[in-house]
Parts: sequence; C-alpha cells; structure tokens
Amino acid sequence: MSEGTKLKYKVAVIGGGTGLPVILKGLKHLNACVSAVVTVADDGGSSGVIRDYINVVPPGDIRNCMVALSESDPLLLDVFQYRFDSEDAFLAGHAIGNLIIAALKEMNGSLDKSLEILSEFMKVKGKILPAAQEPLVLNALFEDGTIAVGESQIAKHRKKIKEVSVTTRLGDEAKVASPKVVEAIMEADMIVLGPGSLYTSILPNLMIDEIGEAIRNTPAEVVYICNIMTQLGETESFTDANHVEVLNQHLGGHYVDTVLVNIAEVPEDYILNQPNEEYLLQVKHDFMGLRSQGVRVISNSFLSMKNGGAYHDTELVVEELAHLLDTHKLYVSSKLSK
Repeated sequence: MSEGTKLKYKVAVIGGGTGLPVILKGLKHLNACVSAVVTVADDGGSSGVIRDYINVVPPGDIRNCMVALSESDPLLLDVFQYRFDSEDAFLAGHAIGNLIIAALKEMNGSLDKSLEILSEFMKVKGKILPAAQEPLVLNALFEDGTIAVGESQIAKHRKKIKEVSVTTRLGDEAKVASPKVVEAIMEADMIVLGPGSLYTSILPNLMIDEIGEAIRNTPAEVVYICNIMTQLGETESFTDANHVEVLNQHLGGHYVDTVLVNIAEVPEDYILNQPNEEYLLQVKHDFMGLRSQGVRVISNSFLSMKNGGAYHDTELVVEELAHLLDTHKLYVSSKLSK
C-alpha cells in the first residue's frame, strides 16, 4: 500500500481473539500505517471447522480485525459479521465473513492476494497479516509434565502452564512467518502486544521462529497492554508482572519495553455475576515486579464496562500509544543526529 509512505508512524499490533480488534478500532484514526499480525492457531468454533475442511488459516480473528480497521458502510460490516443460527444445521455457527475469506483463498490460491482483494473491498485502513501461511497447532507443556495439544483444549485442563510452542499440523517446528510480517515488525516505530489471551492469542505468534527473532531485534518500542482480568485455565492468580515475565521468558530476555496497566476497579457485582465463565478476577498489581524487569509502567483508568464486559477503553489506550509514538520518534531522531 502507498499509504505507508504518507503516514507519520508505523505500528504493528500482534495478537488475536476479542482484544485485538478493540485497539485496532482506535489505531485506525491515528496518523499511522497499522499492520495487524493475527494468530493462526485458533482451532475452535467456525474457524476450527473451516481450517479442518479447507486448506486455509482459521479466518475468525482475521475477519474481526478486518472489520475493526474497515471504513465500510455499517450495514456491510453487519452482513460480514453475521453468524448463522444454530438451528441452520448445515451452516450452523459459521460467520459469513469466514466463508468469504475461505472462498477467496480457494479462488485465488494465494491467501495474501485474497486478503488484499478483500481489504480493498472492505476499505480496510491498514494491513491484515496472518502470522503464518498455514494453520498452526498450539501446544502447552504444564508444570506437571503433561501436554495439551490444540488452542481450544488448553484452558480445559485448569493446570499451570510452563510454556507453549507452535508446530505445523505435521508436527514440525513453526519457523516461517507470512510474507511482510517480519518486515512490518522491523520497520515499525511501535510493536503492540495485546490485549488478549496471553497463552492462546499473543504467544502463538511470538513462538513462530521468524516472528520471535524479529521482536528480539526490532528497534521499535515493544508495548504490552496487560489484561484487565485473569483467565480461567491460563492466567489464574496472575499479577501484571507475571504476564510480562511469561512474555519475556518465552522470548528469552527482557524485550518488553513498556506495559500499560489498568488501575480502575472492576465493579464487584460484575465479578460476582459474570456473563460467562471465561474470566475470574481482576489482575493484581505488582509494580516492583514490573520495574525489576526493566519495563516502563504506564498506569491509568483504562477500564470500560461497555457491552456487558470488562474491556479496555479504546480511546484512552490509543491516546497513551500516540504519546509513546511521539516520544519514541523524538528519541530515535536524537540518537540519529548524534
């Protein structure tokens, strides 16, 4: 895209799930070329069914990111997001956008070309980059030595995770990222990790060899947006420092530069009467633990209790990211002038 040469900043956002689109919706209004690097290890729901029957990466997270960055008519976006009713046996649970992505991949043979065509049609302001060109398998090694295979299976075990890794469906180590992913990371002014499930949305991307190596070598500011709530079977009893520690352990060093932490209290009635069983308690703070890892801590009331859940306030988070971008750009410019 030519827009990358006209915009002031370059930002690469890495993750998946419901958290990534929340931030992308705000970032598209910045003077920045945004690249969304999206996990391809999802094996549940409509995405899981499609990836098992068609040779395509799971399309669900790609679909949601595309909608978040889209400037199309709201009616078109509603149609793209529409999910067939569970009573429609043949199409039950499938989102129309998932089917369109799979169809375009089958028509063109190339996933990249298909996403380019769809992004133009959907008026996407930015780039949607699958982390890899093929569906990957997420594996979790628990502290008791047992292993879970498949993203959708990990949380069910309710065990403490020691580490995660990703492999191809043939069991080989996942080494190669999709075209343009490494370039987007290396050329970025800022890398944003999350918000999203630590083990099942963020780390599956970083465990691809080329992506992990790019994060370790990028001159960009690496920012982690810490989750507001813990997650069942993943980060139960985790502090914010524990989240950053897990990221750094998997990357093999202190590579997270800045962490955004919410300090607003989640209402007690929400915690006691949550609409689903995915989240547990609010993430506790350990500011000394964060600083001991060499990260800059930015704390604010980032909480938004919209849509029946505890989410990040998009505008406040993006405001902080914009300030960090300005600061980082000045810092780089001063280094180059010396």
